Amino acid sequence: MSATEADVVVDRSVFDGLLDMDDDPVEREFSKDIAVQYCQQTKGTLVDIQLALRSNDIDSLGRLGHFQKGSSSALGLRKVQSTCEQIQNLGRRVDKDGNALLLSDAEILAHLSRLVAELFAVNREAENWLKEFYKM
Repeated sequence: MSATEADVVVDRSVFDGLLDMDDDPVEREFSKDIAVQYCQQTKGTLVDIQLALRSNDIDSLGRLGHFQKGSSSALGLRKVQSTCEQIQNLGRRVDKDGNALLLSDAEILAHLSRLVAELFAVNREAENWLKEFYKM
């Protein structure tokens, strides 16, 4: 992955701030542990997101999007964070500015279905980047 592609996946200013917290710049135990925990926790969250989508639970999708947005932002995972923010907003039935959406539940679920598929793709990309960076 080129440096430019990596910049799209990861906000290096955020990620580098995390790396600055490592005691050993070679071992990177602190930041690597956070990355490993992110990957493990995300597996469960993505299952929960799939289940919420299957049961048409818009509110739960909003909460789970919010949760995953926070986890991904701590690592600077831009695409994941952005997609989760969109899921969060749709789950709350608001646009990016907080204005109420004038969409039916069926329309919201159609958008959420597309975003959940996108989330799986961008999360895979982010996890691959982390695994490559940490040689996991």
